[in-house]
Amino acid sequence: MVDLHRALLRVRMTEETLAGRYPEQEMRTPTHFGTGQEAVSVGVCSALGEGDMVYTHHRSHNAYIARGGSVYELAAELYGRADGCSLGRGGSVHLTARDKGFMVSSAILAETVATAVGTALAFAMDGKSNVAACFFGEGTLDEGAFYEAINFASIRKLPVVFACENNLYATESPLAVRQAEGSDLCERVRAFKITSERVDGNDVVAVYDAALRGREQARTGGGPVFLECMTYRWREHVGPMMDHDAGRSYRSKAEFDAWVARDPVQRSAARLVEQGLATGVEIEGWAAQTKAEVEASVERARHAPWPKAETLFENA
Repeated sequence: MVDLHRALLRVRMTEETLAGRYPEQEMRTPTHFGTGQEAVSVGVCSALGEGDMVYTHHRSHNAYIARGGSVYELAAELYGRADGCSLGRGGSVHLTARDKGFMVSSAILAETVATAVGTALAFAMDGKSNVAACFFGEGTLDEGAFYEAINFASIRKLPVVFACENNLYATESPLAVRQAEGSDLCERVRAFKITSERVDGNDVVAVYDAALRGREQARTGGGPVFLECMTYRWREHVGPMMDHDAGRSYRSKAEFDAWVARDPVQRSAARLVEQGLATGVEIEGWAAQTKAEVEASVERARHAPWPKAETLFENA
């Protein structure tokens, strides 16, 4: 649980530092921050093993960092620098850290669900006991490609863990205007004979435990697993501000405050203290150390070299 908490801190501090620097307008890529949703990525990625592969969507930073991606290379990517994880060419939504088992992120809704299933098929054909894990928002379940992919995964009993980050909104559209009254996402997926479980996505231990079970089932021939992780993003859909700071009204202040009160980082810290695994002073020390390390990496990335003009058509 200490490792999980420190991983949460690394993700949170990275997002908060990048969001704090974004208004300086030196990062010119549209950016989708995942503040508040850290426990989903940390819980799932911490349950994965070496050789497993991760895919994610446009809100990509959390999974990239949770899988072990470099803070420096992420920041350099946002600054458009040559040292970026995608050589400064992909921006916030197209990240990669293949040496860490983070294949790619993509802004195309449901695209990486299909590619994760393809990776799982390759694992199965090669006789490997690895799994593919894929993160996506609940809005992905409004896409036909999602159902084609999970149907194929179910038929072939492929080793995939589908991690749905249900933050209740697709951009600014709540579930109520996109899905029929009484819709249950887990029930939809169970119709494809896929094991499905709803999890408190703001409880990193609950997510970790569910992901461990899911990975074990998937890699041992039991077929894919779908985890609906209930969580909430704090910031606007695109950009660094809180929604109320941006003058938006599609989410009530009461709803926002209720979710912030369930902050996954604070809940994790409280559990460590309650169970005698750490003191408040130790936890504050980890936070300060992590913040300093992240800030140093971001500042170094800000001064990294630009891509050379003659490389413009490389990797095209």
